[in-house]
Amino acid sequence: MKIAVYPGSFDPITYGHLDVLDRAIEIFDNVIITVAINAAKKPIFTTEERITLISDIVAATPSVEVDTFEGLIVDYARRKHAVALVRGLRAVSDFEFEFQMALMNRKLAPDIATVFLMPNEKFTYLNSSIVRELARHRTSVTDFVPDNVRIALEQRFGTPHRQRT
Repeated sequence: MKIAVYPGSFDPITYGHLDVLDRAIEIFDNVIITVAINAAKKPIFTTEERITLISDIVAATPSVEVDTFEGLIVDYARRKHAVALVRGLRAVSDFEFEFQMALMNRKLAPDIATVFLMPNEKFTYLNSSIVRELARHRTSVTDFVPDNVRIALEQRFGTPHRQRT
């Protein structure tokens, strides 16, 4: 059984993340989407809230597990017997950082591959930071996140007073 780990902060998870997840499901038998605990970041949703949001979205997909990790992702992947790490690449600007991380992870765990997957082009501009900023300014995020995430953002920041045109 080929297991892949798809790590990220997912604060919040977007349709771009889910597109990458769908592509990973086509390649691997099981995908573990893992919410990173990073003390340096100040997320808008707690780790538990992010796990719940993601779990609700993937509940009907038996080949996907939702978990959390702290520390080195390669150590987590080894514990889970994963053969690969999944990373999404939206644009060339993502590549340099992701390439460096992949090389370091290969050095630390040569038996675990890093697989880069590109989301559908309609999601290449989309990231969690943009969604958070829109939600803070009470602008609709309906086109960017699943309904449960939209509702959670509205509960956090208020109902949108501005629709996109």
